[in-house]
Amino acid sequence: MRKLTILLCLFFISFSLFSQSLSVSRLKCEYKTNPLGIGNSSPRFAWELSSGQRGVIQTAYRIIVSDNPSLIEKGDPNIWDSRKVNSASSIQVKYDGKQLLAGKKYFWRVIVWDNKGNQASSNTNSFQMGLLSKADWKGARWIAYEKLPDSAVNNLVTDKKPDIIQGSNVLPLLRKQFTIKKKVTRATAFIAGLGHFELSINGKKVEDHFLDAGWTKYDKEAQYVTFDITQNIKQGGNAIGVTLGNGFYYVPPVKGRYRKLKTAFGFPKMIGRFLIEYTDGSTENILSDASWKTSSGPIVFSSIYGGEDYNANLEKNGWDTPTYNDKAWRKVILVDGPPSLIPQIQEPLRVFEQFSAKSITQAKNGNWVYDLGQNFSGIVELKVKGKKGDTVRIIPAELLKADGSGSVNQRPTGSPFYFTYILKGSGVEVWRPRFTYYGFRYLEVQGGTPEGKDGKNIGPSLVGLKGLHVRNAAEGAGTFSSSSDLFNRTNTLIDWSIKSNLASVMTDCPHREKLGWLEQVHLMGSSIRYQYDIANLSRKAIQDIKASQLDNGLVPEIAPEYVLFTWGGDMFRDSPEWASTLILMPWYLYKWYGDEDVIRDAYPALKRYMAYLENKGKSSNYILSQGLGDWYDLGPNPPGVSQLTPLGVTGTAIFYHDLTVMDSIAQMLSLPGDADKFRSLAGKVKESFNEKYFNKETKQYSTGSQTANAMALYMNLVAPSDRPAVLANLIKDIKDRGNALTAGDIGYRYLLRVLENEGRSDVIFAMNNRSDVPGYGYQLAKGATALTESWAALPTVSNNHLMLGHLMEWFYSGVGGIRSAQSSSAFKDIEINPQVVGDLSSAKVDYHSPYGLITSDWRKTSNGFELNVTVPANTTATVYLPATNADQIKEGGSDVNNKPELQLLPVKGGRAIIKVGSGAYRFTATH
Repeated sequence: MRKLTILLCLFFISFSLFSQSLSVSRLKCEYKTNPLGIGNSSPRFAWELSSGQRGVIQTAYRIIVSDNPSLIEKGDPNIWDSRKVNSASSIQVKYDGKQLLAGKKYFWRVIVWDNKGNQASSNTNSFQMGLLSKADWKGARWIAYEKLPDSAVNNLVTDKKPDIIQGSNVLPLLRKQFTIKKKVTRATAFIAGLGHFELSINGKKVEDHFLDAGWTKYDKEAQYVTFDITQNIKQGGNAIGVTLGNGFYYVPPVKGRYRKLKTAFGFPKMIGRFLIEYTDGSTENILSDASWKTSSGPIVFSSIYGGEDYNANLEKNGWDTPTYNDKAWRKVILVDGPPSLIPQIQEPLRVFEQFSAKSITQAKNGNWVYDLGQNFSGIVELKVKGKKGDTVRIIPAELLKADGSGSVNQRPTGSPFYFTYILKGSGVEVWRPRFTYYGFRYLEVQGGTPEGKDGKNIGPSLVGLKGLHVRNAAEGAGTFSSSSDLFNRTNTLIDWSIKSNLASVMTDCPHREKLGWLEQVHLMGSSIRYQYDIANLSRKAIQDIKASQLDNGLVPEIAPEYVLFTWGGDMFRDSPEWASTLILMPWYLYKWYGDEDVIRDAYPALKRYMAYLENKGKSSNYILSQGLGDWYDLGPNPPGVSQLTPLGVTGTAIFYHDLTVMDSIAQMLSLPGDADKFRSLAGKVKESFNEKYFNKETKQYSTGSQTANAMALYMNLVAPSDRPAVLANLIKDIKDRGNALTAGDIGYRYLLRVLENEGRSDVIFAMNNRSDVPGYGYQLAKGATALTESWAALPTVSNNHLMLGHLMEWFYSGVGGIRSAQSSSAFKDIEINPQVVGDLSSAKVDYHSPYGLITSDWRKTSNGFELNVTVPANTTATVYLPATNADQIKEGGSDVNNKPELQLLPVKGGRAIIKVGSGAYRFTATH
């Protein structure tokens, strides 16, 4: 018995020591785990620390890099050894070793030390470099089935320009056979296919990506994708197969199909380098060149706007295998491509949720309508059996027609868009579209009958039909739940609009446009960042803006810019509220992820845009009145261009905000001359803004709209002595409307930010805890399952739109109270200050910051308040509790005054404030 007791004591002692030990994990290189195709010659590393002890701070690190994993295991790197660096840095740590070679794979590990005397080593991770110059493509050429005549190329279309050409194009298959005679140690594919491509080797698709590569400003650049194909290659004969789709590169002008834009950069084409590395140290390159062969395929029509048609009778079985006879295939032609090839840095699109029908009904026209229960971005998967030549057409839509016919309604979202499948007549046939997608909840089927159903429309039997949600594969970052069912459903509503519009750009909607309207990128950015890790997608958005910026500095409202909407002159091209994404997003990437490089790289473009706005404003005393203003605000007329707030208010306010941000950026970059210039110009803009728009008698800005007063407050355009009165007027307007909102796409985010920052989350709660006036609850009451384009869920516009979802930011930063301290970046110093308002009785919110998981889990109790907090290692946090003195507070059941690791700060605004280090804490505050 004594021995057992001793053993148990030893076990618990060792377990206690283990639970407190330091560990390092979640290694990232350029924001990714074991990435391929790195385009940065000095990539940046990051890692997270974990410990069972409190108050853990990293004191030093050592990074080792090698081209041989065994050298990492031995601790004897041959590429870089940082040695022991005394630093707390664990994100954005730059490589500083030997020159990294294009296409080469490297291995790395980090060893860390902390302030508790602990040391820990990570597992070994890897990264593979991409192709860093044109020479690294080793002479690979763009190849194609056919070439679009130069006279038909149309890189920047107008909405009124007539078609130059008519008819569809060939969606080609391309193939290359080769032989492997030696043992392979590694094989890598570097490939770009325009508009989109799918790669297969020896009859199997490589990876599960959808719509590779991301759409870009194709007259400037294209993205290539890197794949590890080691497991796809075999000894002996091999075959590479590439299928090409149109995407935005070419939108075919086919009668009877929806076509929002008429872009024609060229017909589909591809370029590729396939690097084979052998165990004997030699290498071989399979290149795209004139030796490849090509043929038409079974996809007979594909349009990013019009849908996709597939004729299974045109399939070429085994075409991507080495035994296929391609004697009848034609040789490819050599063509030109975009001047620059860059790696795909954003995550790929993939299939996520799958939706089966909640109900299947027959419309009056005899067609069958599937209700999938959720509005989302996606494609279909069809399982069908019938006779050779039978044709099934599937029409997706968000809504049903209001006439009682039971048919789907595509009118608000781009019509006609449909999928067509022509059967080959061989048992159950399964098909998915490959190069287009749509936003839908309902599917109307022509030419087939659901299995087990009788009806007028017999045809082939539909064995199965479901919807597949496709989106950017950005990793989840946060979760929100609360005691409010309405807020939980609102969060889900907004989340579906986010998921449906995260593609290779942040689109406005997944159907009629799919364009990268820029205002939502910065206005919705914080909401999205709390929910998803969009560092890479944001970096790609900045690259798109830089590529779309005009020589005179103007930044268009859409990036990549494919179209000029001519209605209203430059109204849809030159709007500071949209274009300021170029200024604000690099700054947000620094504040959220600690990324200084993105600011340095973009700084010349930022300066050019500020010079453009300065020149534009010189003739109007720096009042900028161009653009769209507070788009889709709630006024007396149908939504559109700002109704309640003059354009000059929002345009000039954000111009001033840009200048203050540029001042901060220039100071960070140690450019005092630039900082002085931006600060001086900001003073002139502020003076002009107040002179034109501020009414000293009423203490209102312009029309006194919610947007006008909120933006003036948020941008600090209001004199300190006038802030209380302007804020009071803003709140009065909301309350006088029965706690209803009027602000639109631009103003609503700033309205929420001002109210939260001023400690008036009670007003935010009152505005949004309702379903009887246009807003989130109203949309849910109308049956919306994704955030709609209009506050009132109008059936005449999109019912899955990214803008207007700004309340999600408040769910995290207000209800959950998780924010990065104003003077901090990347949540190195955290604030946890939950807003306990209205009838909320609990909330659990977490956010995975660059340093690790932050948790705020609170609830009201019978005698007070309980808050459970998790603070990541290598960070600190300031926690706010509803209490007027420390005697009311306990942590882990003990008096906080007896815990030296807790630093008590002076009570402020009825809240006790406690500074803590990393660790898990359970605070209670009694009445």
